[in-house]
Amino acid sequence: MVNGGRNSLTRVGVLALLWGSAFLWIKLALDNGLTPIQITFIRSGLGAVVLLVLARTARQRLPRNRATWRHLVVAAFFCNALPFFLFSIGQQTVDSGVAGVLNATTPLWSLLIGVAIGREHGLRPARLGGLLLGFAGTLLIFAPWQKAELLSWGTLALLGAAASYAVAFAYMGRNLTAEGTAPLAISASQLIAATGLAALALPADGTASVPLNPTGVIAVVILGVFSTGFTFHLNYRLIAEEGATSAATVGYLLPVVSVALGAIVLNEKPGFQVFLGMIVVLVGVGMTRRRNGSPQTATATLAVTTAPRPGHTNRRNRAESEPCAAPPGRAGT
Repeated sequence: MVNGGRNSLTRVGVLALLWGSAFLWIKLALDNGLTPIQITFIRSGLGAVVLLVLARTARQRLPRNRATWRHLVVAAFFCNALPFFLFSIGQQTVDSGVAGVLNATTPLWSLLIGVAIGREHGLRPARLGGLLLGFAGTLLIFAPWQKAELLSWGTLALLGAAASYAVAFAYMGRNLTAEGTAPLAISASQLIAATGLAALALPADGTASVPLNPTGVIAVVILGVFSTGFTFHLNYRLIAEEGATSAATVGYLLPVVSVALGAIVLNEKPGFQVFLGMIVVLVGVGMTRRRNGSPQTATATLAVTTAPRPGHTNRRNRAESEPCAAPPGRAGT
């Protein structure tokens, strides 16, 4: 039992480190010459290659019907291409640690969208309070009442990325959670679609010549291979072997990891208001994840791609527990 607990902690720790470090690699890639579109394209492409190899090893085939691919293209846009791009845009002016904290607002957007489209009925006071508290924490991070507030186009882009993940979860909950039992293949297909979408945008500024800076190259390769490709596989195994509760824990660790790495590696100084805002946001998120008096076992986190999971969770919970070809968002950048 002790060894089992240690193994579970190790898996959660490794997954949180890989996901949470995505914001660091984005920042390093940006600081060393790569453009947001280039990062989005390379990240999606490398993640797709990793998942294609894993899918082939598991003998899972890519979907063949057009209807599934149409849904995957929509999911790839909102769950991969758009948020990947927005996170890169935002981190041009915002610290990586703050980006990780703002990514944690995805479950709040998910709940807000659920209420707007009528999927959330009879919102309990605790969950409503959590929603308000979470956005209050976000406002605390921005501190618009101060002269040196963080509110800018960059922070709005980061919030847009978190909201985009939430839109994707709602769409996939309706259209992709019952597409078979080949999660690696479905996820690889989604990232292939995201790579194609990013390629269409490359002429905008992604074809600009970039000096081959070793730091930038290494950063984007790690981002694509480990923080986008392998994180999905690890999250899938964690849910399959440990349950969704363990996987949900990772979502609460991502902002902590991003802030810590930003401070240690990039010498970022987030300040007391960011730390306090992060705590308030996470408390609010925790309150929104409660249903009928007990914690939900699923959470929306940044990750690498979304796909159906085996198990007994219902359709809605499966959609929300998926990493979204990301975390930077489940995922889960």
